[in-house]
Amino acid sequence: MGRRKLGFWQRFAVVVVKPVMTVWTRRTWRGMEHLRRDGGVIIVANHISHADPLVSAHFVYDAGRWPRFLGKASVFRVPVVGWLLHRCRQIPVERGTVDAVKSLDALVAALNEDGVVVIYPEGTTTRHPDLWPMRGKTGAARLALATGAPVVPLAMWGPERMFDPRTKRFSVRPRIPVSVSAGPPVDLGRWQGATPTRATLVEMTDEIMLCLRDLLAEIRGGTPPPLWERPARAGDGGEQPEAAA
Repeated sequence: MGRRKLGFWQRFAVVVVKPVMTVWTRRTWRGMEHLRRDGGVIIVANHISHADPLVSAHFVYDAGRWPRFLGKASVFRVPVVGWLLHRCRQIPVERGTVDAVKSLDALVAALNEDGVVVIYPEGTTTRHPDLWPMRGKTGAARLALATGAPVVPLAMWGPERMFDPRTKRFSVRPRIPVSVSAGPPVDLGRWQGATPTRATLVEMTDEIMLCLRDLLAEIRGGTPPPLWERPARAGDGGEQPEAAA
C-alpha cells in the first residue's frame, strides 16, 4: 500500500512517531530504489534491538511504502493500543501455537493487496555476542514460495545504541546514528515452483540470511562470521509451527 492510500489512523501514527524518530536518530538511508513503489514486497531484516521496528518502519515509510509487521496477539488485546494497531493494519500472531499458521494467510492476503510486510527471520533479537545474524526460521521462505513476491534484505546498524539487548541500556540521546541499507531482491529463482519441503525451506532461508549478513557487513565493515546457530532452549520438544517469524 503506497502512502497515497493511507487511512486516517495510519497518518495519525506517522504524525506522532516520525517527529520523534527525526529528533532521536541521525539517519543514513541506502537502497530505497530496491523497494518498488507498487506490488507486494517481503522485507527480511536483521534483529539487533527492540528499537528495530521503529527504525525499519521509518525507512520503509520514507521509501514511499507502508510497513506491516507481525506482532504478539497479546499486544493487540491491550485496550487502545491493540485497537490502534488494527487500524494501522498490523498483523497479530499467536506465537508458539497452531494458530500461528493463520498469520501466514494474513501475510499472503497483505501481499496480494500489494502490501509491504516486514519479517525478522531470526524470530527474536540475535543472541550473537557481536550482534551478527543467527540462522533464520523458514517463514519468509514459505511466504515467498506461496506468493512469488520479491524478498528484499534490509540490514540495520545503530538501533542497538537506542536500546542494547545485551546490556538493557536505553538511550534517549538525540541524533543517534543509524544506518539502514536495502539490497536487491534475493535470487531465489532456482526454487521457483518447488514443493515447500523442510529441506527446501531451510536452503532458501540460509540463502536469505547470508544475503542479509553480507549486506550488514557492508555497513559495519570487516569480515562477517558464519551464521550463528541459535542456542537450544531447555525443554524444547520439537519444532513449533512457523508463520513468518
